[in-house]
Amino acid sequence: MKKEEFITSDTPIAMLTLGQLQEALYIFPSESRAVQQEQAEEKQYLYGLRGIRELFKVSHPTAQKYKDTFLKPAIIQHGRKIMIDQDLALKLFSENKK
Repeated sequence: MKKEEFITSDTPIAMLTLGQLQEALYIFPSESRAVQQEQAEEKQYLYGLRGIRELFKVSHPTAQKYKDTFLKPAIIQHGRKIMIDQDLALKLFSENKK
């Protein structure tokens, strides 16, 4: 009969079998990895001027004006590729209205 083994935070890694180590990594995932996954799931992005037009229900020239003015902090642009952080864009829009 096999003796039941318990893994605690004080158990040396060298004393674990590969299965126990995999189980421990699954049970105690890295907090930073969990935080990164939550942030990635929470963030929603819009793409291009079309994304701005659809979000705010405005024309193309108005979307361009928004992009160049108050939405600038919410925009990531590389060449012709535009990504907009939707939550930040909505926050900036509401602040701009005041």
